[in-house]
Amino acid sequence: MKVVIMGAGRGGTALLRVLHQMDSVNIVGVVDIDGKAPGLMLARELSIPVADTIDRFFKEGVDVVLEVTGDSQMYRKLQAIKPEETVIIPGSVASVMMQLIEERTRLVNVLHGKRREIDTVLNSTHDALIAVDKNGMISLYNRAAERILGIKKEDAFGKKAEEVIPNSRLHIVLKSGEPELNQEQFLGEARRIVTNRVPILERNGEVIGAVAVFRDVTEVATLTREITTLKDMQSLLSAIIQSSNDAISVVDTQGNGLMINPAYTRLTGLSEADVIGKPADVDISEGESMHMQVLRTSQAVRGVPLKVGPKKRDVVVNVAPVVVDGVLKGSVGVIHDVSEIKKLNEELERVKRLVRKLEASYTFDDIVGKSEGMLHAIEQGRKAARTPATVLLRGESGTGKELFAHAIHNESTRKYNQFVRVNCAAIPEALLESELFGYEEGAFTGAKRGGKKGLFEEASGGTIFLDEIGELSMSTQAKLLRVLQEKEIVRIGGTKAIAVDVRVIAATHVNLERAMQAGTFREDLYYRINVLPIVIPPLRYRVQDMVELVEHLIHKYNQEYGRNVRNIEPETLQRLMEYSWPGNVRELENVISRSLINMKFQETSIQPYHLPDLAGTEEGRPDVQYGSALSSASPQDTRTLNERLEEVEADIIREALKRNKGNKTATAKQLGVSIRNLYYKIEKYKL
Repeated sequence: MKVVIMGAGRGGTALLRVLHQMDSVNIVGVVDIDGKAPGLMLARELSIPVADTIDRFFKEGVDVVLEVTGDSQMYRKLQAIKPEETVIIPGSVASVMMQLIEERTRLVNVLHGKRREIDTVLNSTHDALIAVDKNGMISLYNRAAERILGIKKEDAFGKKAEEVIPNSRLHIVLKSGEPELNQEQFLGEARRIVTNRVPILERNGEVIGAVAVFRDVTEVATLTREITTLKDMQSLLSAIIQSSNDAISVVDTQGNGLMINPAYTRLTGLSEADVIGKPADVDISEGESMHMQVLRTSQAVRGVPLKVGPKKRDVVVNVAPVVVDGVLKGSVGVIHDVSEIKKLNEELERVKRLVRKLEASYTFDDIVGKSEGMLHAIEQGRKAARTPATVLLRGESGTGKELFAHAIHNESTRKYNQFVRVNCAAIPEALLESELFGYEEGAFTGAKRGGKKGLFEEASGGTIFLDEIGELSMSTQAKLLRVLQEKEIVRIGGTKAIAVDVRVIAATHVNLERAMQAGTFREDLYYRINVLPIVIPPLRYRVQDMVELVEHLIHKYNQEYGRNVRNIEPETLQRLMEYSWPGNVRELENVISRSLINMKFQETSIQPYHLPDLAGTEEGRPDVQYGSALSSASPQDTRTLNERLEEVEADIIREALKRNKGNKTATAKQLGVSIRNLYYKIEKYKL
């Protein structure tokens, strides 16, 4: 279809962008008296001819002119000078047509399931229809075609069109894939037809056939002019809307209903008499009319939940303004029924919550890292998974201890049973025992009727993960020791021992050996849980894993944030590798997440300026004189490496606190650690 856009302002430019991407439209020119109009500039970039008058295009032959100049007299001028075969379409109609054309395309697929009904309709229509398959064989031939051509169906069906039908061009359309619209053709000396020949395309753009629709216009020569009027175009648009399976409503600039389709009536229960000419909020049961909001702001809205109709159906609405050359003409809304989807989503969420309680989420395949320390930890974890022994995961906060706990459970024989997670530091001491071991009815004020199972009972047959086990009180440690030794628990307020078959995985970042020396951790419990110790190295000791970790996190946050970040600059990666990472992988996740948030949507590579401040980089590290702590060690110093590093760490924190005048929040920010971690270290080093 040869199209000329008359007017290269904002409206014309928008139409040019949409139509240029459509295979069935050939934009042969853009016209505007302003040589610097944005639409003319875009047309030149797309190698589309431009002009300040439309005369040359009329001479060359034009099917459709889209008038979007905003000049109310221009439409009449064009109607007066246009050739008979050219259709003039006002911009208001064109704008609505562009918004609805995708809906119309989708609806074509419905026709394939109604072949028998279509045959009856096609044989009853006054228009002749002939279709060929991809091999050029006639596959559709209705009675009107028999009448007009004088060729019986049995003499034409299944044969090549160019061999049966004189002057047929269906085989040419089939080969070129280009439509031929509003073509005038003579059959013999007296009979004249007007025909449209178009290719039939698959979704992937492959031509699978062609169809010709033609009418005998010998006695109705004025038909061409009639079908180019606005009334016929409005009828076409109305047919598209009426055929849509999505509910559609259109209002004018005052917010009064102009048009609805049958799908709208089925969804809301409101007929045309209830809506047409009435205010836009007549169908709203709960919520604000998005039509009125769009008319006030001239901005489209998407995905707004509402309740509509007397039955208060749950729907989601998308509403867009109808704007022609900067002038608001109304708004169009598409309404989707989500009541059933909402019900299914609620059921899915309920099942997900249940599943999350019963199974672990990660496996060893989810653990990223190829460094020697990490590979050793993974190997130890796989060995531990093959035994029922208690496992102790050791490592700093943020190294991935819980990830290992999930993986060990999922590779063990208990993987189809419960996996219960308990953060011993997050539950108040007063509640922890009752949560772990349960209680009997009347054990304390507020106890539930009939008592309550503890987490050890819930995890029986599966695995219980005790995170931050070093934070347990001595009394809770004693009860935990009984569980590990006797494989049974006693509820609070009860006397009867209850057998439990549970595998314990413990984790801590606390130095348990020092805690035993300080009398805050039981020695006998230590030896019970330290059967299979697995040390997870901190991130600063496995910087060779940085590239793999960063790529994994970029992929993860691309999916979460809807971004398209592809890589990280070498300079940025070097800064990450030079940082000390006191928060380990958890801190790295935070940094990568914030970096993606700092990026513009069109940016695809993480630059150094995208990174948040890294307190541990060379220029960001606190100026602490901690060399003396190392140089002061005599050759006879028998302390371990960890003990010497702790002395250096204590000096750094002491100096930072002094610099910040005791402000712990500022100190934690400067050192790049969490406030909780700082408090722990202050207490640990008695600062």
